[in-house]
Amino acid sequence: MQHQVFAKSPSSRPLNPARPTMDLPTAWTWALVLISGLLTLSLTAHAQSFPTKPIHVIVPFAAGSATDQIGRAFAAKMGEELEQPLIVDNKVGVNGMLGADYVAKSAADGYTLLFGTNSTNAALKSLMKKLPYDQDTAFAPVAFMGSVPLIVAVNNDMPTKTLKEFIALAKAKPDFVTFASASTSQLVSSAMLAGMTGVEMTSVPYKSGPNAMTDLIGGQVMMFTADFAVMLPQVKAGKIRGLAVTSTQRSKAIPDLPSVNEALGIKGYELIAYFASFAPAGTPKDVIMKLNHASNTAASSKEILDKFADIGFDTEPGTPDALMQRSKLETAKWAKAIRDAKIEPQ
Repeated sequence: MQHQVFAKSPSSRPLNPARPTMDLPTAWTWALVLISGLLTLSLTAHAQSFPTKPIHVIVPFAAGSATDQIGRAFAAKMGEELEQPLIVDNKVGVNGMLGADYVAKSAADGYTLLFGTNSTNAALKSLMKKLPYDQDTAFAPVAFMGSVPLIVAVNNDMPTKTLKEFIALAKAKPDFVTFASASTSQLVSSAMLAGMTGVEMTSVPYKSGPNAMTDLIGGQVMMFTADFAVMLPQVKAGKIRGLAVTSTQRSKAIPDLPSVNEALGIKGYELIAYFASFAPAGTPKDVIMKLNHASNTAASSKEILDKFADIGFDTEPGTPDALMQRSKLETAKWAKAIRDAKIEPQ
């Protein structure tokens, strides 16, 4: 007699109690947990090892400007702290907008930084009808670097010896007086002065501060208001005539010059330039904090303090959150200044 042998179906086999099954939703949950953990470990390892290559720093103004000089000094000191070089690249144009836009659209990995100013990170929002990035959200604040006042100066051939005499001339001859500007702070400081004194002056835009200075010395423009780095050497050399500083108090760097308020017997005029570093939005917080520490170390170094004492540079080491709050306040301040000066967005 033949015996038939029937194979048991898989479903009829007894389950191995040592190998319990896992339903699909549970499997997906554990997979997501595993992926999340791996990503966290990867980001942490990245932040701990950062930086492993040179960092690209964008200075949105010309070589020789205050932003450039201060930026290069900070880059050198930060490179020592981070043990990687910070390579400075000047991307000039549209009051700093071109350089800021480049950083806003760069990878958020800490290897591209903006050494910006109140032009790029406070005033441009009100000066331009439309920016190619959202000024409020495109950047992650890194560190406040410091600030300097500006100097109001005229060509040596001008007959005016004081700021009061200069304003009197501008009142007597509307639109006769010309002033140069190559950045937001330069434009707004002069426009504010005109607005507060009720005079009319003609703005002559320049691509860079050094170019504007050349034309001021040559007499192509009559007045220029710019930072100490651009102005002070020329004032001390007697190539131009300084009339006042834009801070509320006289500067230790040039104590003979009165403030605008003092020179004109008015109140409420103040406009200073500040410098700060920013990374693209989304840069990991641990990376931001490493960069912040390096910047604060540079800001506290005797080398930088001594190097820029003559241009009235004051440093204020602080946190990224402190810079964020400062940027919000400065954006509101500059918006008001631009409205009051009746500057139309471009």
